Amino acid sequence: MHSPSTRAQAARIEFYRKTGKIHPRTVSGRFDTWRWALVWITQISFYGACWLSWDDRQAVLFHTAERKFYLFGLVLWPQDALLPALLLIVSATALFLVTMLAGRVFCGFACPQTVYTTIFRWVEQRVEGDHLARMRLDQSPATPRKLGLKGAKHAVWLAIALWTGITFVGYFTPIRELLWNLGPGELGPWEGFWVFFYAGFAYLQAGFAREAVCLHMCPYARFQSVMFDRDTRSVSYDAGRGEPRKGLRVAASAATAGAPRGDCVDCSLCVQVCPTGIDIRDGLQYQCINCGLCADACDDVMTRIGTPTGLIRFASERELAAPGVAPPSSVLRHPRAAAYAGLLAAFVALGGWLLAQRIPLHVDVLRDRRALLHEAADGSIENAYTLKLANMEEAPRSFRIRVEGPADARLVGPDIVPVDAGSVLPVPLRVAASPQPERSGAQPVHFTIEAVDDPRVRVTEQTSFLRP
Repeated sequence: MHSPSTRAQAARIEFYRKTGKIHPRTVSGRFDTWRWALVWITQISFYGACWLSWDDRQAVLFHTAERKFYLFGLVLWPQDALLPALLLIVSATALFLVTMLAGRVFCGFACPQTVYTTIFRWVEQRVEGDHLARMRLDQSPATPRKLGLKGAKHAVWLAIALWTGITFVGYFTPIRELLWNLGPGELGPWEGFWVFFYAGFAYLQAGFAREAVCLHMCPYARFQSVMFDRDTRSVSYDAGRGEPRKGLRVAASAATAGAPRGDCVDCSLCVQVCPTGIDIRDGLQYQCINCGLCADACDDVMTRIGTPTGLIRFASERELAAPGVAPPSSVLRHPRAAAYAGLLAAFVALGGWLLAQRIPLHVDVLRDRRALLHEAADGSIENAYTLKLANMEEAPRSFRIRVEGPADARLVGPDIVPVDAGSVLPVPLRVAASPQPERSGAQPVHFTIEAVDDPRVRVTEQTSFLRP
């Protein structure tokens, strides 16, 4: 008979494993090389793009004060909000397609949390030593040496985090202006908040939270399973080849005795190098971020003992269940993958078409609400309007205004208006037409605004003309 306390302990549910602080072992290999290549690519792009110039301005800038998005020669206004929205949809669809094909490969190689955790762990290794030295240092009492090493590590972390926060805000406020204001402490309240908030966020997430973000905070790990199928290739342990696992000495004696043995020598290096602290040999787990470091460690061991590599590799459930059978060669092997690819192509095509058809001119027509109509000295009926012309080009332009509506409708005043580069100009104007008792009330009228230097830049807006 079990005591009540024993039964209670047996019935206890653990919502997460208490692994303690993880100090993964350093490993080298092709997947580690690809990870570091993406670290360099993403960080050179992130830290460097805000310093590029284009036509005497920052090349990439979400200018919050001007409400514009500068992307080299392209300038997007709030009226172009559909294009950034399509970019987000394309990114999400591409992520779903990649997950369908190769699991959480984005998490393991390009996710900002993974990238910055890799950078912070590299700093930790350079300051405190390898994984064993770091574990010994954590367990040792507080000595001047320990405090000095910890202080140096955190100082470097804080410097990286602060520069990351400055760079992030530098995409919303021109980076040179931001640094100029940062020196004398003249940052605006929102700029100052986001610089230090993002710096603190990066410091805590990459320095302390680390794998906890992937295990408990990131929702992507929770819903990725709905995108998996039997042909999804993810980092997997080939149990059919590796089991039963035995240590090298036990394996040698078992081989002499004729006992069956697998290729796994139970060295546990795949566990020691895992940044989330899991054992890949336990099967597919949501904690796995598909970084491939366990495959690098296993391939190194297999090479040293003269056994074929690939015991841990990117493989699908179907491939592992039927070894020797070639996996499907077509990328679009499944209706769901074909659907993702089709949606991705459709959204990319739609975005390209919208960008090609984009007219760098936006017009709003506002009626004068104070006086709907009035009679001029010559007996004609006049309606007053305000046209807001937004010149979306970074060069000044002149626009010709035409009106079409009642048979004798005409503009009162100049019909050519110059508009400065990248600005909005309110243009007050009047439209006159003769009174026609048989056609009283609201009549449709169209304003056509056309660039003088390029007739293709043309916008037509409809409003109403009131007769008594």
